Amino acid sequence: MQKVFVAADNIVSPLGSTTLQNFEQVLQGNSGIQLHDNAAYAAAPFYAAMLAPGQLESYAGQYNANEYTKFERLLLVSIADALRQTNIDTQSSRTGFIVSTTKGNIELLEQSVEKAQAVVAVGDIHEPEAPVEIPVHEMQLGATARKIADHFGFVNEPVVVSSACISGLLAILTGKRLIQAGIYDQVIVTGADVLTRFVLSGFQSFQAVSAGPCRPFDANRSGVSLGEGAATVILTNDPAKAGAFVLGNGAVSNDANHISGPSRTGEELAAAMQLAMSGTGVQPEDIGFVSAHGTATLYNDEMEAKALHHAGLAERPVNSLKGYYGHTLGAAGLIEAIISMQALKKGVVLPTKNFETPGVTMPVNISNAITHTQATHLLKTVSGFGGCNAAMVFSLIS
Repeated sequence: MQKVFVAADNIVSPLGSTTLQNFEQVLQGNSGIQLHDNAAYAAAPFYAAMLAPGQLESYAGQYNANEYTKFERLLLVSIADALRQTNIDTQSSRTGFIVSTTKGNIELLEQSVEKAQAVVAVGDIHEPEAPVEIPVHEMQLGATARKIADHFGFVNEPVVVSSACISGLLAILTGKRLIQAGIYDQVIVTGADVLTRFVLSGFQSFQAVSAGPCRPFDANRSGVSLGEGAATVILTNDPAKAGAFVLGNGAVSNDANHISGPSRTGEELAAAMQLAMSGTGVQPEDIGFVSAHGTATLYNDEMEAKALHHAGLAERPVNSLKGYYGHTLGAAGLIEAIISMQALKKGVVLPTKNFETPGVTMPVNISNAITHTQATHLLKTVSGFGGCNAAMVFSLIS
């Protein structure tokens, strides 16, 4: 089958605006999660990983900032940096473009409501409230993807992948399959999500937001920390354009358990893990480490621990990167896959930040310190609302 390689990548997050900056920060144990006290997001202080004010403005020469939302600017900056590392022609009919996100321009909904409330506040109190004009077209994911595609000159219709929190990894798998099907020679896969009041309040309504920085797989975990960011991976079938990695097999499953609660057995995620490994021809003992979803919520971590047992991976090193980035939703699979590839290339297994005491009923080998590995394969897993799961193998080019 046609091999698909990683030609270039980028991460834009609170830890930096390039892959190298991000990896160096994670390697040093630094986290983007901080305490924020901002009434525009929540009535009480909250922990999250948010971009620093002005972080994207330093790239303003690449676009007219007034024409793009924060979500769109995240995509622009990430894609531009990844493209600078290659000579790929965005205007070629053989170049595909995929955008992954869960919420897209949801911030526009909040802005519309705020504008309507402002009109009421300064108007006659006896008048009915001003109607909320929702910018429906600008909030449609397809329209946003087309806007970004036009900026870079992509001629093909962009593909949007929005499947809860597996979106980023599923987008990589989709790009791989499009290349293997002979539709494209290269695909730019990008993804982003922005932290907004809408997103934060949604997770708070589940009582799923941690009172402090999240603690994946830890006995004292109390919920997720949210984050924002973007990432881009450029895939190619040309060995001459390849970097250090080739994509292994990937698989998707759904446990159909509950709209917001994962499987209680972990068997469905385990099935995706096993399909990913068997399709690549690697055994559990060949996996250098598993980059887990690891949201630090009670049921997710428990489900993943069970899945690792079912898949024969309980003894392999496992880490979660949520303690560094928070949960970046549609960008999580991309950001965490890129960091994991960098770690494998450096021969290290990264620790799970804030993990101290095992807190799952089926013991797994959670990494809590930097260790070294000579392995050439890693397994990345993600899970999301609606019971969706995805797993994918990434391998060093031998």
